[in-house]
Amino acid sequence: MLEARNICLEVDNGEESVFLLNNVNFCVPLGHFMAIVGPSGCGKTTLLKAIAGIKAISSGSFFWEGRDLGEEGDFEPHEIGYVPQFSIAYEELTVDENVECSARMRVNASEDEINDIIDNVLAETGLEEIADRPVKMLSGGQRRRLALAMELVSSPRILLCDEVTSGLDPRSEREIVQLLHELSMKDGRIVISVTHSLAQMSLYDSIMVMVRGNLAYHGAPDDMSHYFSVSDLEDVYPRLALRAPTEWGGSWLKHRKDYYKKLGDEHIEKYARKGEAPPLPASQQEKEEEESPSQPGFFAQMMVMLRRRFSILMRDRTQLILQIAMILIFPVLVALFSSKGQDQLLNLADVHGGDLMAEAQAQQEQAEVRARVGSAVSGIIMFEVILLGLMGANNSSREVAGERLIMEKEKFAGAGIGAYVASKAIYLGVLVFIQSLWMYFFVEWFWPYRGDTMNHLAFLLLANAAMTSVCLGISANCKTPDQASLLSIYLVGFQLPLSGAVLALPGTIETCTQPFISAYWAWSGSIEGGLGPDELKAVKSIVQTTFTEAGLCRIVLVLHIIVGIFLTCIGVRRTRWE
Repeated sequence: MLEARNICLEVDNGEESVFLLNNVNFCVPLGHFMAIVGPSGCGKTTLLKAIAGIKAISSGSFFWEGRDLGEEGDFEPHEIGYVPQFSIAYEELTVDENVECSARMRVNASEDEINDIIDNVLAETGLEEIADRPVKMLSGGQRRRLALAMELVSSPRILLCDEVTSGLDPRSEREIVQLLHELSMKDGRIVISVTHSLAQMSLYDSIMVMVRGNLAYHGAPDDMSHYFSVSDLEDVYPRLALRAPTEWGGSWLKHRKDYYKKLGDEHIEKYARKGEAPPLPASQQEKEEEESPSQPGFFAQMMVMLRRRFSILMRDRTQLILQIAMILIFPVLVALFSSKGQDQLLNLADVHGGDLMAEAQAQQEQAEVRARVGSAVSGIIMFEVILLGLMGANNSSREVAGERLIMEKEKFAGAGIGAYVASKAIYLGVLVFIQSLWMYFFVEWFWPYRGDTMNHLAFLLLANAAMTSVCLGISANCKTPDQASLLSIYLVGFQLPLSGAVLALPGTIETCTQPFISAYWAWSGSIEGGLGPDELKAVKSIVQTTFTEAGLCRIVLVLHIIVGIFLTCIGVRRTRWE
């Protein structure tokens, strides 16, 4: 049995405290199908999220089979399923692939057992015939069935559904409600559905009516008309406006004993018609003997997420084409400037001779070559670094923010934060490696780096990785993907002017900004720790910014990567459903 005792949820709106839930009390027996209805803003979804533990209540207690969820531990992930209003499936994957990912994320079982689970839930939800169809091609009703299938893989004892019939045509709505009714009859499962529609009330075992956070009624559908003194259920909502919400709440407390007795009799009769006894709570001994399904471990969950992410990349043509275009075109842009750095510094030695005029002319020519080469070398290296930074921002700026709600849903179902962050780090690490390596070899073909090539390659990798990591941290802490993209673009845009590669910054500003500019550290490290002595002298002759020793540059870029991962962990750990 699920029981709520004196549930209150109070929030401060800045001027006064408002009760989103006010002294809500109810009982739901096992094997029961209940609807929560009421006008918009009455607290239906808030109550559902409070049951799930997504919203913290101010006072009161929820009890599940006699266990105080507030004092003795919340629902285990396998005990509860939650179907939110938003889609929890990836559009690029098929129905079967989404269900399989959900099963492998939640159930620690053998390959044969996983396959059986997938087949059973697809059959149970009527999705067998469209198992190979991409989610983006599904109708609204099919998407709702898929959401239910993804929750049923762990066989939850309580299933919470938030507006799963919203926006459906009457036939699809009835099919979904009928499916939920059937699910409530299996394994003593409680199914609670929030809905605006009053069209399918006869399919529910009980109806709960909410009005501005107060419970106005909870009883059999047939008794609603009598209780609210209306001839049609559609007249219930206008009727609610005739009395204060607290009056409806007080009235229900006076009458609920009689209505609950009738509801209990009907619950027994429902199972009697099937020749069964109503499901009973497990005894303490049965609870102790029952082996709870274990969650897959860190590595198993990480591999599921990683395979899924690469599958999505390969199916998302827009993103895949963009990635390929950036990898191919950006190095070409750098190579276009390679001719400016081809001049060899062969005549930079001191010139001696008797002809003062010729000596002065030779020195002038040497200075021009030095300036030309120094400018080209510095510019090409910075161009590589900036373009790799742009690739890094594109890699990760929407990576977490773009799937935030799905991630929250998977966390609720038991997905590990460490496994999620690790899967993102590995996926992005592969992109960084491919992008940086291709940039290095392509540019090297047209403009051989004159110095320690491995040092230069290392800094290209670190520059890309640092920007990717920091932008991933930004993505994890932003509310929307557009906000994350905008901040990441700003971050890349300020890299060049604040690096000092073009114009040296004033000392005070340079001290404040340089630690945060990854482009400076990659550029400075490539030049100071990699270039040959003549090329280094040429660059320093035209660049006023102070260069930093390569070892320190590596340390700072690694710190950028660590800080980005740390920010990502903080953002992913933070719960943000809305």
